Amino acid sequence: MIHSLLFTPADRRDQWLPLLARAVFAATLLTYFWASAKTKLGDGLFGFLSPSTGAYAQIFPKAFEAVGYDSSQLGLHHWAFAVAGTWAEFLLPALIVLGLLARPAALGMIGFVAVQSYVDLYGHGGIAHAETLGAWFDRAPDGVILDQRAFWMLALVIIAVKGAGALSLDAGLARLDARAGARAVSA
Repeated sequence: MIHSLLFTPADRRDQWLPLLARAVFAATLLTYFWASAKTKLGDGLFGFLSPSTGAYAQIFPKAFEAVGYDSSQLGLHHWAFAVAGTWAEFLLPALIVLGLLARPAALGMIGFVAVQSYVDLYGHGGIAHAETLGAWFDRAPDGVILDQRAFWMLALVIIAVKGAGALSLDAGLARLDARAGARAVSA
């Protein structure tokens, strides 16, 4: 009885959880991803189409080293992946914070973080450093890869499963769509 009295209202109106996940994402990861994306932009007006050498060094560390750090020797797929990754680092976090197409954006960020973690572990040698890698159930919560990114993923999974919440552009668009549908039915 007491349990139902205390928790049933929260169970019925659980739209605060995605809003909280988006707020935590905005407060902790938005500027992290945008700062990272800025390091990948090339020079000039069309720098968003011409990745910097830093982009290739971050995304393809072993391949970039193998060609003597000369990005012109990398293939078209390297360029496409670097450009897409840069755009994703700008656009997906913005969509999540705005709550616009939040579910697909969160799924995209889950994939992005998985690829980022793989590159950090195998491309940059993080797997060789236990303090960077971290380990679950080890009483040390500060491993950069496994520990921190598990929390990143948790926030993203909440958004992917629950949506953006009541205070989002997705919810606003859904309300507009429902009103338009109601008008069409009554007409």
